[in-house]
Amino acid sequence: MHAGFPCLLPNLQKTLQLGAKAAIQAGELPAVLDQAQGRLLAGGMAVALRLGFGYLLRDCHLDAAQAAKANAFFEENFVIVDPMVPGGKRYYQGRFLIRTSRRGDDMNVLLRFCPNPEALYIETPFGQSLNSLALVDTQVLDENQADQIENDPSKVDLVVRFKDVQAIVGLLGRSGVDVVGLLLENLVQLTGHVGHLFKLGAIATDIQLSLDLPKAA
Repeated sequence: MHAGFPCLLPNLQKTLQLGAKAAIQAGELPAVLDQAQGRLLAGGMAVALRLGFGYLLRDCHLDAAQAAKANAFFEENFVIVDPMVPGGKRYYQGRFLIRTSRRGDDMNVLLRFCPNPEALYIETPFGQSLNSLALVDTQVLDENQADQIENDPSKVDLVVRFKDVQAIVGLLGRSGVDVVGLLLENLVQLTGHVGHLFKLGAIATDIQLSLDLPKAA
């Protein structure tokens, strides 16, 4: 499973930073998070993840070029051809729980892709268009709620558990991620289905490539 770290953590970091920048510009997130603790950080991360992963679908119903780019990104990462389902396709619906190991941090975020497939497309004056708000859903959970679903495969596919709040803030603030260092320092642990680990890393990588972001160190 740890073989997925090189593609997951650096690009997840880039996606969080991208989302945080967009959230700050939109007035949805404080510009300074280094003093954030627990619940406050969870709220900020929920916003950053939602905006970061949904960034390529923004304004796709207003601009033809952006619509083509959004559709290509969506088809590549979220559409699964399946002749066994009505319509011949289904959507990637991975569910990820991000939390800390230190009890009392109260830092728990549930990330779900395509939670409501019926809402993925909307009708516009220009025809059917992707709905950027339906790509990702994030929820802030308390400790008891996170405990209840962490080991339930019907609710969560992969758990990303940081050592503590400071480890998450450190990840957001770094210019690059030393994957080996994080492992050796026991700052991050992953449990769950390995396929979703690589899928999340691939989605984050595709965002980086599509936006021509600098490669993570």
